[in-house]
Amino acid sequence: MEVVEDIVIVGAGIAGLTTSLGLHRHWMPLALDILRQKHNQLTRLVSTSVVSGLPMAEVSLEDNHEVRRINRKVLIENLSNELPEGTIRYSSKVVSIQDSGFFSTIHLADGTVLKTKVLIGCDGVNSVVAKFLGFSKPSFAGRASIRGYVDCENGHGFEPKFLQFFGNGIRYGVTPCDDHGVYWFFTYIPSPQDKGVEEDPAKMKQLVLSKLGNVSNKVRNIFEKTDLNSMIWSQLKFRQPWELLWGNISKDNVCLAGDALHAMTPDIGQGGCSALEDGVVLARVLAKAMTQKPSVGVQENDEEIKQERIKIGLRKYAKERRWRSMKLVSIAYVVGFIQQSKGIVISFLRDKVLPGFLAAILLKMSDFDCGNLADS
Repeated sequence: MEVVEDIVIVGAGIAGLTTSLGLHRHWMPLALDILRQKHNQLTRLVSTSVVSGLPMAEVSLEDNHEVRRINRKVLIENLSNELPEGTIRYSSKVVSIQDSGFFSTIHLADGTVLKTKVLIGCDGVNSVVAKFLGFSKPSFAGRASIRGYVDCENGHGFEPKFLQFFGNGIRYGVTPCDDHGVYWFFTYIPSPQDKGVEEDPAKMKQLVLSKLGNVSNKVRNIFEKTDLNSMIWSQLKFRQPWELLWGNISKDNVCLAGDALHAMTPDIGQGGCSALEDGVVLARVLAKAMTQKPSVGVQENDEEIKQERIKIGLRKYAKERRWRSMKLVSIAYVVGFIQQSKGIVISFLRDKVLPGFLAAILLKMSDFDCGNLADS
């Protein structure tokens, strides 16, 4: 079966859903106020040594910033619910992509063939679209992460603070999302003794609990209360910055967004945020390209003119996102390296000289305005 579409977005994660919603809304703002109602605003970031158990830095999150820990599942559900019925096609694995003149042809595992004027790859770190554009697979950062979520029926009792802990080669954080839900992450350097952890939630939990270090019982209790089905293991990967400098973020009528473009380590908390930025910028340039009125004397159905406008719009998107993506990927990697290093010199600098600087980087990297859908 062959289906023809104006735009096909591969991947229904944060970047894909944001782009799709932005295109459906055109010049209307994305209505995300419901997320503010569901998630508490955080007031402080506190960094603590797992060796001494003492706070090393504390930074205010309220000065000219609005910081909230958004539950990813809630974000995805809200974005999906705003889209018209039938927009998302589930269980549609992409097998191959071909360039067919004005169209890109996408072959799905179920035999369906999609022909589209615009192809957007939002299909994560193992992106098929990125491979089609010539990108290599993201590199292994030498670390792995375990993430979990706890729903405390009677309330968790935590203040609205982002608590992060590091030292001895590990880094983890605990943050309340609302009055009952608490999100946590744990990153570490895998060793041969950790073999099989990724396949066994019980081993995941045991590993985390064994490496928490000098931490309060209140924080430790969150990890102990985590249900085995509420944890996920992943290998940390990142896009090499020079690939973002030289690679084809867009080519003709195809482009990348989200992790497919700028896979990064989670050390500055900008993975999901930058995916939202991509979606807004991409929806803005595409909406303008596809709704622009033709010049006097040009027929509206002139496909060559339309396609050229699309190419120009995607090139503009690529130019706008290239340096931002390079900066985020590079700084995230360096921050993670410093925070999880066991080296004597780096550990001394991290613990005695750089605590406040490292904490402030999270805010600095989020201090970015990608504009809104109505910007020209």
